[in-house]
Formats: sequence, structure tokens, C-alpha cells
Amino acid sequence: MTELPKVRIRGLYKIFGETPEAMMPHVLAGMTKAELLAGHNHVLGLQDINVDIQPGEITVVMGLSGSGKSTLIRHLNRLIEPTVGEILLDGEDIMGLSQDELCRMRQTKMSMVFQKFALLPHRTVLQNAAMALEIRGTSLLPHKTVLENAMLVLKVSGHCGPESEAEARKWLARVGLEGFEDKYPHQLSGGMQQRVGIARALTSNSDIMLMDEAFSALDPLIRTDMQDLLLELQVELKKTIVFITHDLDEALKLADHLVILKDGAIVQQGEPQQILLNPADPYIEDFVSDINRARVLRVRSIMDNEITQNDFAQDLDAEDTLESVIAISGGDTRQSYRVLKDGQPVGQLDMKDLVKALVPRAASGERPVV
Repeated sequence: MTELPKVRIRGLYKIFGETPEAMMPHVLAGMTKAELLAGHNHVLGLQDINVDIQPGEITVVMGLSGSGKSTLIRHLNRLIEPTVGEILLDGEDIMGLSQDELCRMRQTKMSMVFQKFALLPHRTVLQNAAMALEIRGTSLLPHKTVLENAMLVLKVSGHCGPESEAEARKWLARVGLEGFEDKYPHQLSGGMQQRVGIARALTSNSDIMLMDEAFSALDPLIRTDMQDLLLELQVELKKTIVFITHDLDEALKLADHLVILKDGAIVQQGEPQQILLNPADPYIEDFVSDINRARVLRVRSIMDNEITQNDFAQDLDAEDTLESVIAISGGDTRQSYRVLKDGQPVGQLDMKDLVKALVPRAASGERPVV
């Protein structure tokens, strides 16, 4: 039986301006983002977004600045309200939640990791990591807003309770920050501060982690370390993660499912390897043209699923990169290899097919002459 999506987005539109609902007929009639702005002084933020976010997977939403990716992720916890559309969490439309129910959903089902870390400078690493549980365990005042309640908790809570402290210590150790619990954010490097942000999200024990350009402010080497840490944690925890990025290399490394936006609309979505091999639009072609395909593509994406011969140079793993296969072959294009997954034969790979895969495919399906 197919597992239901953790989050299902259907027919989502967001128009920014004084009368967004009145602009919907224009958008549905085909008015472009530029035309809507020029003619009606409204901004089309998202247009007919339909995405299924599967449980236990990393869904990466990527695009250039202004593509709508950060707007989209903020709809999932209703920090931004849609103009039209539905967002289903475990089958329940979150648009129907009351303010109290929405607050509880944000506290228990969704955590967020921010680009600029969002740590409180007057609180220690331990107190920052435990903050989600401290807020969750405090009674909310009905006459105050969510923000006012959160600020009240932070003012009166000078220490962590034993349960939240134990949980925070566990996750700080898991992200490599054991021994730094009593430090303050300004005493940490950028990468270490973001580790605190990840520990805070994990301490909340929420089903879904929203990560908005979480590693974009980091230096390249630290950024790579954080990507590796996230993938390592994901093998163990199988969280449902929505990750926003403008970097295709990062998207291809992290994504189980990749969604590419342009001007608020989805240009292409699917399994990252297949998008790289089969771009559906010239915009996607431009995105993938400079990618080191040998380093990104894996044997499973280009192998022949039928084993038709008996004589192989050696066995490969389905998750091996083409770069590693080239090294194994020594550049000999006459070689063929048997492909294994979990120790069982699942296909074969001919080096001539590997060489063809290194040449970018145009959206038409034809490979350019090289």
C-alpha cells in the first residue's frame, strides 16, 4: 500500500497586494507576473503549486532569487496565508485550524532552521537548544499573541527544566557540540551556531523540519560539513525535511525529491538524477549545464536494468558515482560491469553508456553535438 504524503499542496496561489482575491481571475486567464505588477500593482508570488512531500524524505525546493521558494516554505506553517489553495498535513487542511490549533501545530509538528541561525544572544547554547521544549511546556495566555507568549516565556525562563535540558544535551552531543553547552552564540563559529539551530529543531521532536537556506550563510567547507551532517542524521532519523536552496549542487546532493521554481511556478519536479538526465525546459537546461555530471550521477540512474551478458570486469554498487567508475575502468570504454544493490544483481553498465551520460541532454531529448 502506497504511503500517503506527509504534506500535500494543491492549487496554491499567493498574490501580494491590496486586493489579491480580485486579481485571481487575471492570473487564471494567463496574466504573467510582470503584467500583473505593471497593470495592477500586485505581485504574483506563487502560481498553481502542486507538490506531495513524502514522509521520511528530503524535499528540496530551489530556484533563483525571487522564484518564490521562501514564500512557499512559509505557507507550510502559515507564516504566510495563501490567496487560494489547500495545504494538507497528514490529511488535515491546515487552513481550517484555529489560532490555538495552529500554534500547537507549530510547536509540536514543525520546526524551522533559519539561514541567519536565529539564536538568542543572551541565552547559552543549552538554553537555545532547549527553547522549543521550554515554550511548549508553558501555558499560553489567551489574551496575548503567539509572539507575545513566546517572548514572555523567554523573559521568565532563566534556566532549562530537567527534561528539556536532558533532551537538548542529547542533541547537542549528536551534532558535535558536547562541551559547548555553557557557551554563548557569539563565542561560536557560524557553522557551530547553525549546529545549535539544528539541535534546537531536533530537540523539539517535530515530524517536519523546515530549512530555509539553512547553510547559505556558511563558508563552502563548513557548508559541505553541514550537508554531510544532515544526511548522516537523516539516515538515522528519517525526518520529513523541506529544504530551500538556490544552489543546484546542494539540491542534487540532498534531495530525494527536487522542485524547481521560476517566477512563482514549478518548472520541473521529480527525482534529482532524472531531472539532470532529462531536463524538461530550457530553464532547467541552463541550470544543469555546468554541473559535474560524473560526480553527481550514480550508476543506478544510467544502468541497464536487464542483465544480458555473463562476462563482467567486476561488480559495482548501484549508488557508486560515475566518477568512481571512470577511476575503476582506467578510461577503458570496452568494459562492462555488473551492478549490485544490497548485494543482489540489479543490472549492468556498459562504459559506452556512461560516456554518453556525461554529455548534457537537451530538453528536446537530443544530445548536443560535441
